[in-house]
Amino acid sequence: MTDLLHELILKSAQLQPHAPALKYKDTQLSYETLANAVSSFARGLLGHGLQRLQRVAVFLPNDANASVALFGISTAGGVFVPINPLFKPAQVVHILRNCAVNFLVTSVARARQLAPLLDTCADLHTVIATEAQADNINDLWRGRCVSWETFMRIDSARASHRNIDSDVAAIFYTSGSTGSPKGVVLSHRNLVTGAESVAQYLDNSATDRLLALLPFSFDYGFSQLSTAFLVGASVVSMQYVLPRGAIDTVVRERVTGFAGLPPLWAQLANLHWPESIADHLRYLTNSGGAMPRITLAKLRSALPRTRVFLMYGLTESFRSTYLPPSELDTRPDSIGKAIPNVEVFVAHRDGSVCATNEPGELVHRGPLVGLGYWNDPVRTAERYRPMPSQDPSLVFPEIVVWSGDIVRMDAEGFLYFVGRTDEMIKTRGYRVSPAEIEETVLASGFVGEVVATGVPDAELGHRVAVFVTRATRHVTDEHLLEHCRRNLPAYMVPQHIEWRESLPRNANGKYDRAQLAAAAHALFTSLEEENPCEIRD
Repeated sequence: MTDLLHELILKSAQLQPHAPALKYKDTQLSYETLANAVSSFARGLLGHGLQRLQRVAVFLPNDANASVALFGISTAGGVFVPINPLFKPAQVVHILRNCAVNFLVTSVARARQLAPLLDTCADLHTVIATEAQADNINDLWRGRCVSWETFMRIDSARASHRNIDSDVAAIFYTSGSTGSPKGVVLSHRNLVTGAESVAQYLDNSATDRLLALLPFSFDYGFSQLSTAFLVGASVVSMQYVLPRGAIDTVVRERVTGFAGLPPLWAQLANLHWPESIADHLRYLTNSGGAMPRITLAKLRSALPRTRVFLMYGLTESFRSTYLPPSELDTRPDSIGKAIPNVEVFVAHRDGSVCATNEPGELVHRGPLVGLGYWNDPVRTAERYRPMPSQDPSLVFPEIVVWSGDIVRMDAEGFLYFVGRTDEMIKTRGYRVSPAEIEETVLASGFVGEVVATGVPDAELGHRVAVFVTRATRHVTDEHLLEHCRRNLPAYMVPQHIEWRESLPRNANGKYDRAQLAAAAHALFTSLEEENPCEIRD
């Protein structure tokens, strides 16, 4: 039995020391080499005075050093804080301050960008700079800077701090698309149990090669490491550049498992997949939003022998549901049922369970429920609440996660995503899911990608706007509107269409709905000031 996160690597190294564990560009590490590097990094931290459960931030791309650092922090008894490599200095510094980071692992170039702000991080005392020699880092920052090369040679006699599975292992920060990033606190038990559950239904084994394309700062991205290391599989890590590059990597590295988000699948579905992929690509997984039917159909047509797992999860509880591939033909819009060792149900805000097919909030219970938001008791109390209808004889209440997502459950227990509570469009007295509008717009065949949003309106509640990219040339607003009028009720037909070359994404690769909603609001406000009648019914 594995209790602590870093033991995933150590146990796989004992079982198969020479098996491939990690590949990034030209760097390849066996499990024995990876385990030794992880131990060296832990000794470096202890030699520099790491205390039990102190926070260590890792601000790197998905390279080999990032993996070594993350698991080395766990080995030493610290708490790792992975920071999205796309974050800007202000976002990075917010995280460093928010959870009182003591050590920062980053590249020389990134350290130079951050240097003007690092003095405002009162608890930060050491920067570990990768890709650096000892003689070229002295001017990085006025605090203590250590080159990776020097750090990995430290031979500390201090033993690792003793932790147990309920101790904090990591703090994952959200992308901050709706405000400042907030830190989700996860224990060793959360991460290890999550890896065991996911590896079980994906049927992962030591023969797998998993593509790590999503950032390790995203729980879904980090899961590629934990599920692989649990079973002794190999991870092929890469920095995402273009969709074609992802397919090329899958072919070249004979990848067996590929995890992605709806915006990525929308792009990849329109590209050519070589027939040889069928010889090795066992499965695709989708999370971070519903995969549109048209995208799913294209992927299944291009990859008829590859199994597609539609999943749903949230950082606060890692992963919640999945739809077995055998159910795709009968219920392609479903997010499935609870993953192993988890229970989910649909509830009203007062905690009462919703009726069959009645929309309500998804509530998650079980060992994957996180420990709350770091240093944020107010938002923690909003999301992490006592289990409804719990036996009053129990002294300590069980805590469950209220997801903030509206779903419904059919008579057979399958769940269907309706929308985010904070993204629902309320127009003319109706509650409308953006996903329903987006699915219809995509079905027109005129667009490649779409995001629907609501703009506050004094008379209607919300006006409907859609942002789209073209799939065919010469398509006009009227073409798309006519399709919507034929297939949507009048109150759901968009009142504004904006064509773009591409749609913005947040640091985790999801559509940046907050940015698009703000753009729509600004546009409607401008039009109303110029001629209010133009945007009225």
